Amino acid sequence: MPCHRPAGTSPSADGPHRPPVGLSRRTVARATAATGLAALFGATVSAGRARAATQVSARTFDVSVSSPALGHSAPVRLILPSDFAAQPARTYPVLYLLHGAHDDYTSWTRETDIEAFTEGRDLIVAMPDAGPTGIPSVWRGGPDYETFQLREIPALLARDYRASGVRAVAGVSTGGYGAMAHAARHPGAFTAAASYSGILDTTAPGVPSLVDAIVARESLSPLSLWGNPLLDALTWRVFNPRAQAGGLRGTPLYVSNGSGVVGGSGDWLPEALESLLWPSAHSFTGVLALLGIPVTTHFYSGGGHSWAYWKGEFTASWPMLAGALGLPE
Repeated sequence: MPCHRPAGTSPSADGPHRPPVGLSRRTVARATAATGLAALFGATVSAGRARAATQVSARTFDVSVSSPALGHSAPVRLILPSDFAAQPARTYPVLYLLHGAHDDYTSWTRETDIEAFTEGRDLIVAMPDAGPTGIPSVWRGGPDYETFQLREIPALLARDYRASGVRAVAGVSTGGYGAMAHAARHPGAFTAAASYSGILDTTAPGVPSLVDAIVARESLSPLSLWGNPLLDALTWRVFNPRAQAGGLRGTPLYVSNGSGVVGGSGDWLPEALESLLWPSAHSFTGVLALLGIPVTTHFYSGGGHSWAYWKGEFTASWPMLAGALGLPE
């Protein structure tokens, strides 16, 4: 829609620009920063860097990443620090937020206030794609989302966005699986990991069938992930957070899960899913206890497999994540 200027007004032809009366210095600073970010990324894209960036809002950008691990380009959504353009020599820690099954890399900004929450905090938030199933693993029959998220995205952020080597990871549902699996399989890659209703023991009763159903729902062969749960049990073990829990020693951890149907409110499908994952979460934290690995847990009565609960769990885990990233709460 065209913009019409009120009659009798015109843009200033000369003289210094002054902020309109009534606008605070903070508001002007935000606008200036947003303009600077837009100009910065417009310049880098036009210069032919090996990526494309689209500005979503003042501090949020979608970046298309050419990924050899996936065999195609895939997106990552970034929220940049408020002072990113004004501090060209500064580096920032990164919080990785992973999405759940049958969702995508936009879910955290769509379902939470993560952009507003991180305003004024000196960090980069990275929300990488994990494919339609949201299972960020090395697929037996195709893409390698583990390499995409743990190597290719960090390399991009270090090269083009001044990311430091300090990283923490958190995720919901299959993203919660990814957070713990990544941290366990790659000790030291993350300074903290948090799971909200994650799949933390892939061999717990009922869980292999759930994983197969998640894959099949996207018209993919269940065998294309880790193979058959029985015939390929060693592969399932390699990618099982519970089986690899020893790799989490020294990493601050947060695990939350509701009991679902028991004590629930009657929303049966998300509560049934939460109930199914309840034993898996306890199995995982039980192994951590046997190994003497500390973990902060929040196991609550009722609840469902939904953002209505995950938003509060993220807030509860923030002090741990912030400390691991070297940030004030």
